[in-house]
Amino acid sequence: MLSRHLYSGICTNQFEARDLLQYDFEGRKDLVKFVKVAWEAGLLVHLRIGPYACAEWNYGGFPLWLHFIPGIVLRTDNKPFKVEMKRFTAKIVEMMKQENLYASQGGPIILSQVENEYGNIDSAYGKGAKAYINWAALMATSLDTGVPWIMCQQDDAPDPIINTCNGFYCDQFTPNSDKKPKMWTENWSGWFSSFGDPVTYRPAEDVAFSTARFYQLGGTFLNYYMYHGGTNFGRTAGGPFITTSYDYDAPIDEYGLLRQPKWGHLKDVHAAIKRCEDALVATDPKTTSLGSNLEATVYKTESGKCAAFLANVDAESDATVNFNGNSYHLPAWSVSILPDCKTVAHNTAKINSVATVSKFVRQLSRDDSAAAAAAAADAFISGWSWIYEPIGISSNGAFAKRELLEQINTTADQSDYLWYSLSIELKEDDKNIVLHVDSLGHVLYAFINGELAAAGKGSHSNPNVSMDVPFSVLPGKNKIDLLSLTVGLQNYGAYYDLQGAGVTGPVLLKGLENRSTIDLSSQQWTYQIGLRGEELRLFDGGSSLWASHPTLPKNRPLVWYKTTFDAPSGTSPVAIDFTGMGKGQAWINGESIGRYWPTYTSPNNGCTDSCNYRGPFSASKCTKGCGEPTQKYYHVPRAWLQPTDNVIVLFEETGGDPMQISFATKVAQSVCSRISETHPSPVEMSSGSGPTLLLSCPSPNQVISEIKFASFGTPRGSCGDFHQGRCGGSGDDLAVVQKACVGLSRCNVSVSTDLFGEPCKGTTKSLAVEASCAYGKGS
Repeated sequence: MLSRHLYSGICTNQFEARDLLQYDFEGRKDLVKFVKVAWEAGLLVHLRIGPYACAEWNYGGFPLWLHFIPGIVLRTDNKPFKVEMKRFTAKIVEMMKQENLYASQGGPIILSQVENEYGNIDSAYGKGAKAYINWAALMATSLDTGVPWIMCQQDDAPDPIINTCNGFYCDQFTPNSDKKPKMWTENWSGWFSSFGDPVTYRPAEDVAFSTARFYQLGGTFLNYYMYHGGTNFGRTAGGPFITTSYDYDAPIDEYGLLRQPKWGHLKDVHAAIKRCEDALVATDPKTTSLGSNLEATVYKTESGKCAAFLANVDAESDATVNFNGNSYHLPAWSVSILPDCKTVAHNTAKINSVATVSKFVRQLSRDDSAAAAAAAADAFISGWSWIYEPIGISSNGAFAKRELLEQINTTADQSDYLWYSLSIELKEDDKNIVLHVDSLGHVLYAFINGELAAAGKGSHSNPNVSMDVPFSVLPGKNKIDLLSLTVGLQNYGAYYDLQGAGVTGPVLLKGLENRSTIDLSSQQWTYQIGLRGEELRLFDGGSSLWASHPTLPKNRPLVWYKTTFDAPSGTSPVAIDFTGMGKGQAWINGESIGRYWPTYTSPNNGCTDSCNYRGPFSASKCTKGCGEPTQKYYHVPRAWLQPTDNVIVLFEETGGDPMQISFATKVAQSVCSRISETHPSPVEMSSGSGPTLLLSCPSPNQVISEIKFASFGTPRGSCGDFHQGRCGGSGDDLAVVQKACVGLSRCNVSVSTDLFGEPCKGTTKSLAVEASCAYGKGS
């Protein structure tokens, strides 16, 4: 933990220059353009200004120079902080006003947010928290946007600020005034990933259940976090240890592809709720019990408009209920939506949407002939060149201190890297010495006399590093070089901005003559911020220092690598598989794609082959990838690529073989659906059409080229692994589906015995289909 006074005397030139700082809204940071693009797409905008964002973003989205302002305390009743917060908030509001983007001006912005999830941690700030929240509310409303302001997770938000809910479920949330609408600013569609942990996924049925329950019980506004996954390019990932991928198991994945069936299932639940709109906006709901864990909520107007939600919140048992004289089957942990209080338009446990199975296809297929593969590999590898990063101090900007310095204070986050270097005289008789190092994290490499002697890493839950390093003594002067790394800065929690990093000690030499110990913490240490290669901008790929020899250095620490490559053909999203590398950073044509770390694998146990959507969800309930790298593939936007002569630069920290990396494209391998006789009609079809299986290709230019599997009866398995059950699966099933679907971009097949016959009387049957899609001629 850093004490606040540490910030008062460091880098004063940054304090004095802060008024000269320029706002940067260029390129991907063009906020005005983003809002306009959303508007052009027909979307409304909730502008969450913050300025604290969290979002697993480096330092929660704050610029680090804030922390060097004398006397500042972030996110409390502190004048220096409030000056900067108001400056930024007013700047954003003014930018929107100048472009007439608020709804009060005819634009798409219907809401704005100030602060973010402060109520989760405000008790740590004492009396200053309430004063700060009241100030923030007055500051925001004084900017006269003409649209409401909200604070999420802030139960004491003062009028007229609307307090809202974030979480996996918000149906039980109640705003702090009956004059305020019930709003859900973050329905978490999944969860973030951190290096060394398994990857969380959230079943589509549970997300749909949470959404339907919210609107059932009076909800008015819902936003998904995330709806479109993304990528933490550069050094933007926070945490620490947040992965470069921020896919979040979102309905639209990190690569811009639909994650089916989640996307389609949520589309269907919202379409069903939309059909209830006239009743929902005209009256308040009335909820009655239909039995244990069973509820009926009705919206009924004097003019006869009626919509109903039937809920079974039991985590285990299905139920049959009577409502308005009719019988309805309710699976456990589900909601049925009845837009006319009679007919079920949607049940959250019954997915009508198509499912897809995607895979990464290597640019160089393993199925290629050995000769072709070798030739292609040679063509790719022949351009590799490299530069060794110096071990220890190599910069004229190095400086010395007779103490161990905390890293973030020292680097001001200009780089992940900080060198701690020390020379010490030792006797030839000093054998079996151990160097003990304690660090606040996040990663530490210990070099003894120019050789990597040990490496240590923390984790998201415990970033600290403690290591005992065997010391091979040379007579006379011995060199200790410690390379300390950050892996994203803390982004959440009370006083999170004061969480430190780096070697703060003690640093001890143990096992000297007479078993004595020397504390090196107060010795004369020399420091270097960043790498020599960063100073030379090697990541741009244009330096004249690159070396190329027949023997490529492999599995050596601290090496920069460079080569050129052609963009993968087609339009599918592109990724890099860093298998064979250790840990480092990568750039494509000068653009940083972030930190890679394929050697940091998750624990071997704790994952689930399948996840039961029934029952409350948590981030640890459904996980995958145990025993595997937390992140194997790294997104490369096609917009960053040119057809040929693209430059890739790697900085490898621990040692790897760049010849093993490969490019891949992400493609849909199969499209599937499984619909039972008890499914409601698809929302997009008339209610009288009955259960219907819908298939559609991921791309509008594709057609269904093959039916891989079709079975009407009791098929088992899941998409990509369907197999026959105890009944059904005749050859006629395949022929029926082939006739209905092959050659079309989308098709529908009635799930009925009239079409498929009766394979097993007295049993509820399902139709399961797996298909492949291919691009049609001319596409």
